[in-house]
Amino acid sequence: MPETQDECHPIDAAFAADGPLAEATEHFRPRPQQLEMAHAVYHALREAGVLVAEAGTGTGKTFAYLVPALLFGGRVIISTGTKTLQDQIFNRDLPAVRDALRVPVSIALLKGRANYVCPYWLARHMNESRFYGAATVADLRRIARFMQTSKSGDKAECAEVREDSPAWSAAVSTRENCLGQQCPNLEECFVAKARERARQAEVVVVNHHLFFADLALRSGGMGELLPDCQAVVFDEAHQLGAIASEFFGESLSSAQLVELAKDTRTEATVAGAASRELVDVARKLEQTASDLRILFHEQSGRFTEKELFATEGFAASLKALEEQLAAFMQALEAQAERSEGLAACLARGEDLHARLARWQAPQAGNLVRWGECFARSLSLRTTPLSIAETFHAHLVRDRRAWVFASATLAVGEDFSHYCNEMGLNLLETPAQTRVWGSPFSWREQAVLYAAQGLPDPNDAAYPQAVARAAWPLIRAMHGRAFVLCTSLRAMRTIHETLAACLRDEADAEIAALPLLLQGEATKTELLERFRALGNAILVASQSFWEGVDVPGEALSLVIIDKLPFTPPDDPVLSARIERMRAEGGNPFMHYQLPRAIIQMKQGAGRLIRSERDRGLLCICDGRLLNKPYGAQIWRSLPPMRRTSRREDALGFLAGLRNTADSDGQNPP
Repeated sequence: MPETQDECHPIDAAFAADGPLAEATEHFRPRPQQLEMAHAVYHALREAGVLVAEAGTGTGKTFAYLVPALLFGGRVIISTGTKTLQDQIFNRDLPAVRDALRVPVSIALLKGRANYVCPYWLARHMNESRFYGAATVADLRRIARFMQTSKSGDKAECAEVREDSPAWSAAVSTRENCLGQQCPNLEECFVAKARERARQAEVVVVNHHLFFADLALRSGGMGELLPDCQAVVFDEAHQLGAIASEFFGESLSSAQLVELAKDTRTEATVAGAASRELVDVARKLEQTASDLRILFHEQSGRFTEKELFATEGFAASLKALEEQLAAFMQALEAQAERSEGLAACLARGEDLHARLARWQAPQAGNLVRWGECFARSLSLRTTPLSIAETFHAHLVRDRRAWVFASATLAVGEDFSHYCNEMGLNLLETPAQTRVWGSPFSWREQAVLYAAQGLPDPNDAAYPQAVARAAWPLIRAMHGRAFVLCTSLRAMRTIHETLAACLRDEADAEIAALPLLLQGEATKTELLERFRALGNAILVASQSFWEGVDVPGEALSLVIIDKLPFTPPDDPVLSARIERMRAEGGNPFMHYQLPRAIIQMKQGAGRLIRSERDRGLLCICDGRLLNKPYGAQIWRSLPPMRRTSRREDALGFLAGLRNTADSDGQNPP
């Protein structure tokens, strides 16, 4: 239970109506949910306990854990699911709270090495600029200018270069190609400087990928990335299971081998060791790795082990790759002592060769072997079916506090799915679990419309039917809509159908509505355009279901194409389902359904982001009403007014639009 609350308690003082947060923050107002959560976090930090907290939209969970973290007195690591939230907390929220509380706490931001310019590799690739296109070369020069004036080297601060520019891959280092203490540019290294600042700080803001990369290194006895601490706070904690599975597993990609071959040629040229044999064998390795990806033609996505080996030529190409990598290693070993760079390439090659051997070896019972095709690479992966025992071992290794916070962790008020996944159910002292509902007036602010009359969600015509069901709503609202899809294929079909509706529209104002599509630009750019336009339609997939904040009238309608169940042919999911069935469990009720509910709550959470927002959530999937499990999903969504009548939905949107248009702002 939280500590006794009294007038002298530092948490009560911080959140008081006339307290320091109220004085320093323009829109601050006391919220009981926020205060209760802050007390629970403070208690967990002081007692080295474990708290699992679901805080609904508008609770103010960021301040609810930042205040205790700053008042705690020990080192706290705050980990986020996205770099966007990481930057927001470090650059805006944390300084604001620290200044308001007037506490002399040092803070630091730490990201993975791929976020920092690497002077060594930037210089190397600038020298090899003839291998890049004109646009990439121009970006490399901009990055070089940025590096000369930047204190952090964080690429997020380099506004001149797009975040998806190919130049970044040539301007940063990787875990594989970093020279470490042997680097001639070590004194200039932005990664080393950032890690040193983190070692000196009392509150360090990281992201989940970096946190689990650190755990993986510690588990393997290969050092550490993060400083020791007395408490860890996870925001966006619902993402932890998927990220932990990635880092507690292992992967090898054709792209890593191609980069190794290219880097070896570059290092050999610089070292004056570019023997014909080494250059030739590096090129052959590059070609052999590329050929492995070419086997899958235009296909992309995930493949089971059985599907990989059923692909014509895969087994032979895999054997050829192993032989070519061995030949490459033999040639490189003869040259490696000529420079630190070549020695580092040899170490990378040894690591990748060992990974390839492990991937081909028979897998233990808790591991599944699979592959994933991207546009230009094939990744061979090994993933644990459960991370519970592994993560539990980290939980109990050191005495520290653990706080898991998100807007979506529970099914109703049941945290068993999350606790089982993360190994929290294995703790001797049970984790404290709490739900704080959103303070918004959902019945006054929002309507949930369950669309009827659509075909079966597995029907090939379903995406077009979704677009046709969505169009009257979009038309009534004059845009201002997100259409969230459960697959890229459905996203493209729905976008094409909506584009046709706009072309056929007789009303010139409606026909001119901007139609945006995920992938046309970066996520950040699309969101900026959506907010600025004020009447846009954005059709998007998975990456826009969460971590997206568009308060105000620019987003008044969210349409979800179908219930977000992970396809059962996903290699990892299918293996987990098979294992749960073998153990006598019910994988649908105890695994697939809870995951879908949490994802649905994330998507629904895009609609209402402030006390002044109003809007309509449309779910097109008929299973919401006609399947027994639909009721569980229905009950887990925010307590909006509900309807299955299209007339009600259109009437609500018409009134909403008229009110917004008449006063030029979001209605109260």
